[in-house]
Amino acid sequence: MNRRHCAAAAITLVCALAVLTVPTQAFATPAPPSPSHSSSPTAPAVPQGKSLEEVRQEIDALYRKAGAATDAYNLAEEQAKKQSGEIVKLAQAIVAGQAKIADLKSRAGAQAREQYRTGGLPPGAQMMLSDDPRLFMDGVNRVWQGQQAAKGVLGELTRTQEDLEAYTRDASSNWKKLEANRLKQAKAKKRINGQIAAAKKLESQLEKEERARLLELEQEAEYKAQTAWLGSGALKEINREASARGKKAVAFATAQIGKPYVWGAEGPGSYDCSGLTSQAWAAAGRPIPRTSQEQWRQLPHIAVKDMRPGDLIIYHGDASHVGMYIGDGAIVHAPRPGRNVTLAGAGSMEILGVVRPDR
Repeated sequence: MNRRHCAAAAITLVCALAVLTVPTQAFATPAPPSPSHSSSPTAPAVPQGKSLEEVRQEIDALYRKAGAATDAYNLAEEQAKKQSGEIVKLAQAIVAGQAKIADLKSRAGAQAREQYRTGGLPPGAQMMLSDDPRLFMDGVNRVWQGQQAAKGVLGELTRTQEDLEAYTRDASSNWKKLEANRLKQAKAKKRINGQIAAAKKLESQLEKEERARLLELEQEAEYKAQTAWLGSGALKEINREASARGKKAVAFATAQIGKPYVWGAEGPGSYDCSGLTSQAWAAAGRPIPRTSQEQWRQLPHIAVKDMRPGDLIIYHGDASHVGMYIGDGAIVHAPRPGRNVTLAGAGSMEILGVVRPDR
């Protein structure tokens, strides 16, 4: 009965489960940002007496934290999908095992009923009592075959029951993992929404002129980083051609330019950073991990000087952002909430390293 309850509980769980803004551009030779036109001495003060640059850095830090939490959310979601699929397969195995046990019990019962009808002696044993030598030998063979068949049924029944218990334990374990990953998702979602809300609140406290100047400061920071990267000579040896799949991935990614960033999104109407890169490579026929951190961990690393279009550049020390290199010192990426998929300088952010999906 315990086995039945465990199996039924696992199947029940599975059944419940079943119903269950302005784009910016920066290239290899970026143009310097336009001078500000909002330097009126009567412009209102920024929040809490901070400089606009300090506000920009604070907003950037909040979105960076939201990006890291988004990666955690995406990974937990991917793992939850995997565990859901495994639970469904285990439930199917449990159902098949129960049907097999029912069949084996029926066969064992038939053998027992046959023995009862013949007074406890199978037909072969009765023939062994015959004085006819041929019937006697035939009876010996039948008894041996009957014994082997009975042993086979009982052995198979035992093995199937053990398998069923293992399937039930695995289903229970995967269900616990599923619930743990759902909890991780919920926590990550709360962190993401909190960080984005805090960043939006900071921006909402700015006047229109200050928000325009804030965008200019973002562009200036990207331009400064890109110029420094180019000045290091990093681009001198980067002149390789994309692979056939790399060209398809680049074509897909650049076709998404102008679509909004939405955390956790994988298209077709919106994307987050790793949603864009993973879908681009899926479209090229090479599925890759969903998150930027897993892309960094699992895909082959290459030197920046060996980079070619289609390669993925992983950013920041925690691998919380990713863009696709498209050549000429530029990437296509989904920057952050409030921004659209756009082109940017490959060196406009802190580069952690480069990975190649089709190496």
